[in-house]
Parts: sequence; structure tokens; C-alpha cells
Amino acid sequence: MMNKPVNTSADMKKAVVSLGHSALGYTTTQQRDAVKITARALADLVEAGCQLTITHSNGPQISMIHKAMTELRRIYLDYTPAPMCVCSAMSQGYVGYDIQNSLKAELLSRGISKTVSTILTQVTVDPYDEAFYEPTKLIGRYMSADDADVEVRKGNYVQEEPGKGFRRIIAAPRPIEIVELEAIRTLADAGQIVIACGGGGIPVIEQQHALKGASAVIEKDAIAGKLAADLKADQLIILTSVPNVCQNYGKENETPLFALSVGQAQNLAADGQFAEGTMLPKIEAAIAYLSANPGGSVLITSLEAVGAALKGKAGTVITAQG
Repeated sequence: MMNKPVNTSADMKKAVVSLGHSALGYTTTQQRDAVKITARALADLVEAGCQLTITHSNGPQISMIHKAMTELRRIYLDYTPAPMCVCSAMSQGYVGYDIQNSLKAELLSRGISKTVSTILTQVTVDPYDEAFYEPTKLIGRYMSADDADVEVRKGNYVQEEPGKGFRRIIAAPRPIEIVELEAIRTLADAGQIVIACGGGGIPVIEQQHALKGASAVIEKDAIAGKLAADLKADQLIILTSVPNVCQNYGKENETPLFALSVGQAQNLAADGQFAEGTMLPKIEAAIAYLSANPGGSVLITSLEAVGAALKGKAGTVITAQG
């Protein structure tokens, strides 16, 4: 098959794409199948002239890895449980592996030859971030009261879900610096597709000249906004489960929003229009990115609606001024 001519990186629009859970599935087999569909949407963006840097969620994946490593320790006492930072690193490699292979294959099927690389990415956090004192992210298996008591004695936090048991909860601190940013930038500037900051990045704390893994996770939308700002991307594309941001979501008077300014987005957020843990982090990421790069734009849409969004027929576009 003859390769199609590909624009140089200087001619292409630099876009950071954030993939949600629906783009990856929740199990190993679901992920294998889901990334094939995801790869088509990403390839559509490449054909539309986007130079992609991709980040992704990892909630189900890191939870699966954490459960497996914990159970291994329960069965074989000479094994040690894997800390959260190690589980995060494992999930980055595992998810990146599937995305890069599926995307590479999809591009080649269209006659496009581009290198796709995954960078194991660390992100520094503040050890005094308030999130460490009020953890919110559920992780791992359900535990009995006795097992939960063991976790508490180790200094971990747990939360009871009535009728189900106890689960560990960990902090979600604010990202400070992307450690491998220059490596990501170098590959992107060379025209390569880069997968980086998966799952928000591996949270680390600087200690003199060393980086120590933190027992935490970083909100993937927050790191997507920061990555787009740091790379001075032309656009941040957040792919989620809905085709548009909506006002009065889930109510009889639900209204899709096709265009917003930062000011309008801030006002809607202040009015409680966006749910915490779902749309609100995406709006906050959009605001943070546009505050740093007011000449850029943000597109929020679903994986299935990307094609229509590229033609201006779907999705919500957020800009600094509107």
C-alpha cells in the first residue's frame, strides 16, 4: 500500500486528546476491543490535520492491578503489595501498549505511516496538598471490617459502602510539574504521536535529587489541561461519554451547549450545572488551559461524535472570549 503524504508537524494543528473510560473499557478484553474503535476516531483526527498528544484515564485499570497485587500478597506471603505509584506505572504501560498498537495499525490501514510512542510519565505533587488530608478516590477491592482495620493501622484511609464492605480511598492532589515534559515535546515536535501522562501521570514527590512515589492519583482531566497548556497546544480535545456539554443535564429542560466562553463556563460551574467527578473536572481543565493559552480552543464531545464534531455538527467548543 502506498503511503499517503503526511503534513509536517509545523503545518498541523497541535492537539492534546484526553480519553475517558468509555474509550478503553473496564477489563482486558473490553480494552482490547474498545481501543480498536478509539483508534478510528484518533486516526480521523490525524487525517483532519491534527498532531496528536494523547492522555487517558486509568481508573478501572489501576484498580484491577491493585486488586491483583494485593491478592497475590494474601496468597503468597513472601510477595509485597505494590504501592499505588507502581500500579500507576503498570497501568500506563499496559494501556499505552494497546493504544499505540491499535492506532499504528489503523493509520497503516489508511496508508499513513507515523510513529506512535508511549512515555512513562511522572508528575510532581505537593506533599502538603490538602487532598492528602481529605482523600476522595476509591480504589481496590471490597474488604471486611478486619481487613479495613489493618489498612487503617498502616496509615491508609478506608471508606465503608453499606452492604458491600470497605474500600481504600486515596488522595487526588493537584499536579505541579510534568517531569518528562521535554521528552514529550521533542517527540511531538518531530511529528510523532505521543501517549503520555496516562491516568494523570505517576504522582511523585521531590526529595532533594530523588523522586519518591506518592500514594495518590491525579485527576486525568486536570493533567490533560496542564499538558495542553505546557505544550502550547492549539486545541484540547476531551472525549467523554456525551456528545455535548449540557445545561440542566438529566432534567426535562436539558439543553445542549454548542459554544461557551470561559466566563460563561465559570458562571455555569458556579451555579452547580456541572457534576463533580464527571463534567466539572473537564470544565475546570478547559478553563485552566484557556487561561494559560487564550488563543486556543477546547472541544468536549463523545468518541462516537468526533466525526460530526470535526464538521461543526456536534460537540461543545469553549474559547477564552466566546
